[in-house]
Amino acid sequence: MTIDETAVRGSGLPATLTPALIDRLTSLVAAADDADRTTTTAPYTGLRLAEFPVSTPAAVEDAYVRARAAQAGWAAVPVRERKRILLRFHDLVLARQHEALDLMQAESGKTRRDAFLEVTDIAITARYYARTAAGLLAPRRRRGAIPVLTHTTELRHPKGVVTVISPWNYPLSMAAGDAIPALMAGNAVVQKPDTQTALTALWALALMREAGLPTDVWQMVIGRGSVIGDSLMAGGDYLMFTGSTASGRRIAAGAGERLIGASLELGGKNAMVVLADADIDRAAEGAVAACFPSAGQLCVSIERLYVAEEIRDAFVAAFVERTRRLRLGAAYDFSVDVGSLTNPAQLETVTAHIADAVAKGATVLAGGHARPELGPLFHEPTILTDVTPEMTLFAEETFGPVVSIYPYRDVEDAIAAANATPYGLNASVWSRDGAAGRAVAARLHAGTVNVNEAFAAAWGSIDAPMGGMGDSGLGRRHGADGLLKYTEPQTVAHQRLQGFAPPRGVGHERWSRVLTLALRALRRLGAH
Repeated sequence: MTIDETAVRGSGLPATLTPALIDRLTSLVAAADDADRTTTTAPYTGLRLAEFPVSTPAAVEDAYVRARAAQAGWAAVPVRERKRILLRFHDLVLARQHEALDLMQAESGKTRRDAFLEVTDIAITARYYARTAAGLLAPRRRRGAIPVLTHTTELRHPKGVVTVISPWNYPLSMAAGDAIPALMAGNAVVQKPDTQTALTALWALALMREAGLPTDVWQMVIGRGSVIGDSLMAGGDYLMFTGSTASGRRIAAGAGERLIGASLELGGKNAMVVLADADIDRAAEGAVAACFPSAGQLCVSIERLYVAEEIRDAFVAAFVERTRRLRLGAAYDFSVDVGSLTNPAQLETVTAHIADAVAKGATVLAGGHARPELGPLFHEPTILTDVTPEMTLFAEETFGPVVSIYPYRDVEDAIAAANATPYGLNASVWSRDGAAGRAVAARLHAGTVNVNEAFAAAWGSIDAPMGGMGDSGLGRRHGADGLLKYTEPQTVAHQRLQGFAPPRGVGHERWSRVLTLALRALRRLGAH
């Protein structure tokens, strides 16, 4: 495969990532002074990046105690003051974005353009919830049991302490993005970011405290789930998790045992459907943007492409040509298109899936190989065809820069094939006819579907809910749901003058006739 490539430029970290900054961030971990230490490495080079204190179960339990004590005071802070803190955080994120970009690249191996999308995402999320929280949390009048006589109000109370477990692939979007609405709703947060990308999460925590958030209201712990998972499960009043479907099932079971709520964004095997009337060049550009951001390590990226037979050859040629032109490499600037995978396990999965497919008859149209000369975890963007059900990557999530192309004759076949998966996270449809594209989109089994876009349109529509169906999870982030899930609704109903019991001197039989007449009258009047 001929890819214009930019080799790794030196083995050091950017000048912004000083030992002093890294030490300051790691000191924010909720852990004992004499805690054991764990070390991370930079995906670009494999060299040592940071050393973190490890939180013991006792340290996690102590974090919950402090969070619970702080939460009562935080819930009493007026929403308008929480709004001011969040908007200050918004401004700090934009002003200090170069630190965040360098941190994300150093920890995850992604390109600067992919890292910058996380900065914009968090700025949008912070501004949205700062501006909408007051309205979402305000008391709401509801229709009473008896018109005029029943005064009913819905109140929203914070859950208490929210547990957030965030992944390594989008370390700013997933860490800060899920904490922001929980905090705006008046909760405290205890969070376990993935250790590999914990510096970025801790950077967000530092900025939020600088913006005015009280210290114990948002805390972070570091450690293996196998060691501190029980303490995390036992401590919170609600759980937000982003990760694998297998882990999500275990977390859902644990939440069920405790009778607490949980929101889970899990795996996906996302499909893109290219209709016969699609603009081929635009769809090919869209496919590149859909399949290879963050080296394919994106929950909503596309791994299956269904293309109408009439345009298959033209589309494949355009897609392959654009993929081969992608610049693969490491640079702390905007000069490359595709970066590194983040950890050895992902490289192993990608290479194993491709090798299995090729051994069973798949054809490689572009890519197909690791690129160790660029760095230890680089892999070429890869396009496959002739993929069949016995191949591992046919149905299993690869979570890497790999996509399979399948032709179809009838759009009904494409819809059925796209839906033939237990997952249901994201999908994409391409057509010159917007109405036709939306009609197909509405029939796809996915929580978000984009027309003439890969995933950014639905993800960026932050006023609308985002989440998965089936094995892709439950619950939603973004929109009103993304904040209200962190609250307990309470109904306060004040009955005035007369209730459902008969007034003094009126028998139950007579009173039942009166109520029957009243119900019939309300029906005729069109009352709810």
